[in-house]
Amino acid sequence: MKKILSFVLAAVLIAGCISCFAYADSPEKTLKFNSDGKFRIVHLCDVQDVYPLNATTKEFIKEMLAEIKPDIVILGGDNCVADAGTKEDAINELCPLFVDAKTYFTFVFGNHDHQQMFESQENKTEQSVAIRQQLLEMYQRYGNEYCLAYDADPSVSGVAKHNLPIYGKDSSKVVYNLYMMDSNAYYPNENEEKGYDGIHPDELEWYKSVAAQLKEENGGKPVPAMMFQHIVMQESADALFISSPVNLGDAGKTFEDIDGNEKYYTYLPKLGSIQDGFMLEFPCPNYRDYGQLKAIKDAGDVVAVFSGHDHTNSYKINVEGIDIINTGGCTYHSYGSTLNRGVRVIDLDESDLSTYSTFTYTVAEQALKDGSTITTLGDISKAEATFAVIGGKLLAFLMSVLETIFFFVK
Repeated sequence: MKKILSFVLAAVLIAGCISCFAYADSPEKTLKFNSDGKFRIVHLCDVQDVYPLNATTKEFIKEMLAEIKPDIVILGGDNCVADAGTKEDAINELCPLFVDAKTYFTFVFGNHDHQQMFESQENKTEQSVAIRQQLLEMYQRYGNEYCLAYDADPSVSGVAKHNLPIYGKDSSKVVYNLYMMDSNAYYPNENEEKGYDGIHPDELEWYKSVAAQLKEENGGKPVPAMMFQHIVMQESADALFISSPVNLGDAGKTFEDIDGNEKYYTYLPKLGSIQDGFMLEFPCPNYRDYGQLKAIKDAGDVVAVFSGHDHTNSYKINVEGIDIINTGGCTYHSYGSTLNRGVRVIDLDESDLSTYSTFTYTVAEQALKDGSTITTLGDISKAEATFAVIGGKLLAFLMSVLETIFFFVK
């Protein structure tokens, strides 16, 4: 269904034209700004592969780590979809990519990570928690000291929710913070009745308590932060698509607001909303609004929320002062687009923590680097890589033009 929507949305766009830890060499598990005051994050989403890992994806990750040199990699969910019999082997193949590069990594779970390990079709919601806890232990085992993921409070909804503080380069003070949230799988349960799930209220309360503690330790001032999750916030639909007064059925989308009332959307995009990048499929956010945006605004620390899940989308929008950013998929096992298949790079500068910069770094770009072997592995040729790089830039430019032309449709 998501692939079909990708084609529909691409057609609409075309018609509209006629957007707590140190550098890896440190033995200490403390994220810290480097001596030059910089800190680099790579957001790597939807590897969504089996065992053995696709050779192109594997080579891209290796080459990308050497080229980009991140201080930490954040896996954005749907990290591994191998069957129950080979799941551990698959995780044992993925984790060493970061261990061998001496690069710290952490992750959030997606809606597909655990599905292959259900023992029955009953009580799947309960099973999913136990399975994710088991998977977390596998990542910790095979990631060794380079895996920074943990579950901060097992009594709260979700698994592997945690935060990673980043310290100043010359101090023991926390100057930035990273939240990893579990957006769960399907609403209202694992039977996929209405759509995707989101970050539950008790997990949001956990987040607010951490934010409040850091604020208190920071002299009453919120510590700037970023939040990472798999499923995109529901507000993306509000920002990106024109609403409908009536239920359009299969010709539109339906969600529930924070009070449980249904709200309806058309597939007509608000072309003035995308600040950067592009969108090739309707976002698939949480069906029920649990109040995430309100919680973030109340806490006052998060400047941007990053998600994956929608493989062909790579954009930045802003909703009520909060950036909502989607990173395209890295997968060659599931659906994707050569225009954005890759990772998102996020750069922080300690001299100005009120802002950040981000850009997409694609498989195609890496494939054209001197010494790359990516084009020898059969998934992408040099000609295709060249076309993808040019095409991605043209599409991003097109979206910026449309944003300018349709600035009033937001």
